[in-house]
Amino acid sequence: MDKLVYTAATGLRAHMAAQAAIANNMANASTTGFRADRVVFDRIDLKGGGATLQARAPTSEEVTDADRTPGTIQTTGRPLDVAMNGNDTWLAVQSADGSEAYTRRGDLEVSPSGVLQTGDGFIVQGGSGPISLPPYKSLSIANDGSISIVPPEGGEPQIVDKLKMVSAKGTDTVKGLDNLLKVRGGGTLPDDMDAKLTSGALEGSNVNMTQALVDMIENQRSYEVTANLMKEAKSMDESSASIMRLPS
Repeated sequence: MDKLVYTAATGLRAHMAAQAAIANNMANASTTGFRADRVVFDRIDLKGGGATLQARAPTSEEVTDADRTPGTIQTTGRPLDVAMNGNDTWLAVQSADGSEAYTRRGDLEVSPSGVLQTGDGFIVQGGSGPISLPPYKSLSIANDGSISIVPPEGGEPQIVDKLKMVSAKGTDTVKGLDNLLKVRGGGTLPDDMDAKLTSGALEGSNVNMTQALVDMIENQRSYEVTANLMKEAKSMDESSASIMRLPS
């Protein structure tokens, strides 16, 4: 009986995690460069020769996987907008804890202090660390990631830095809860010297709203079935207790 209750309880927690991921995907359907969350429903730990099945929602320190299919690229004409070419090409940024992470979000902007950052505030990495731009009259980004500026007084364009673009192909990477790609277990990805981008364009979210709605309905129905299983376990337990009860 305990095993039945445990199975039902872990199933409910798994469906709650799935529902949270689906809701997050739907909320980010219009977020630039967003990759849809995927939920791993179970984890098998081999302990003492036996298999223990666990299903739970990830904590803030953990990561989930993501759908790696690319989103639709739309032309914007804005000089600071970039879209990575190739599904495995990512832009290096500095995460909140100071470590290097990677994103497909290319709506770049220059902070008042001259630091180049993404639309969600992560500092963009260059060849030797965070990119800081001097005052400029105009700016352009080449398809190899080179950043050129025209000084305020005018003149010829000058290359001041280069976006660090990496390839995740062949590396065990996972998507963090901050929507950044990270190397599993820590570490960084090497520069991809062949990586290219499209300037003046943005990659949209890869969330399929129709599929997300279908997933939400199916998950809700599965949740109800699992909840009924817990009710049935309670009913069976009460019946067993009734049989064992001595007559007065």
